[in-house]
Amino acid sequence: MAKGGNDSKDPLPGGGWQAPWKELFEGCSSEALNMIARAKSDGRKVRAGQEIFGPGRRPGGVCLLDDGWVSLYSLLPDGRRQILHFALPGAVLDFGPVLRANAAYGAQALTDAVVSLLPQEALDGLSRSHPEVGLRLAQVMSSDRSLSYDHLTSVGRRSARERVAHLLLELFVRARAQWPCHRVAELNLPLTQAHIGEATALTGVHVNRVLRELRNDGIVGFHYRRLTILDPDRLIDVSGIDPQLAVGWGKPDAIDE
Repeated sequence: MAKGGNDSKDPLPGGGWQAPWKELFEGCSSEALNMIARAKSDGRKVRAGQEIFGPGRRPGGVCLLDDGWVSLYSLLPDGRRQILHFALPGAVLDFGPVLRANAAYGAQALTDAVVSLLPQEALDGLSRSHPEVGLRLAQVMSSDRSLSYDHLTSVGRRSARERVAHLLLELFVRARAQWPCHRVAELNLPLTQAHIGEATALTGVHVNRVLRELRNDGIVGFHYRRLTILDPDRLIDVSGIDPQLAVGWGKPDAIDE
């Protein structure tokens, strides 16, 4: 089981994997879920640090993250990397041939992960017979797009302190939304300070300084990939985020509410 993942298993009919996969298509009919479970490939295990696909390549179908944490990143010619998004269990990593063009980003496992593919022809048939499947995928991608716009705002306009606080708050809310019964303010966050720097466009030294300041101010603690929220209200204030928007991070369908 991937570190930072959910230990509960909830198999789908036809050999599907677990609850995060099922929740991706929440609201779809049982017939549609059965068709997806039969059409999707068996989960492929990926080790932490291994690439799932690289920039300029596509995985050959709709790529689903069944388990684990994954970073989506872009790579510059000189080797510098920008992390664009952190994907959690249940995420759509790529639409593959649906988007036609080569991928402008890559995907790398942060923890041991499991990915599967939903073939293009299967999606075509599902979209015709069960339109709710296509609508659900569009809904999830719309939510991810909103997160991407927020990340762009962070890198372009927020201070270093705001960027780091905003990222930690986002990941905490999104991860906790997958286990709503858990209320403790602590999370196994499988990131290094280098990952945080690549996601916020900050140097490792700068990230270390900001994390130390946040700890000294009694706001968060981040030690050995363990994130502790010490003062949630102050973390929200430092992040400069509307609390209602923060709640929506953990609910891909919040756009319809």
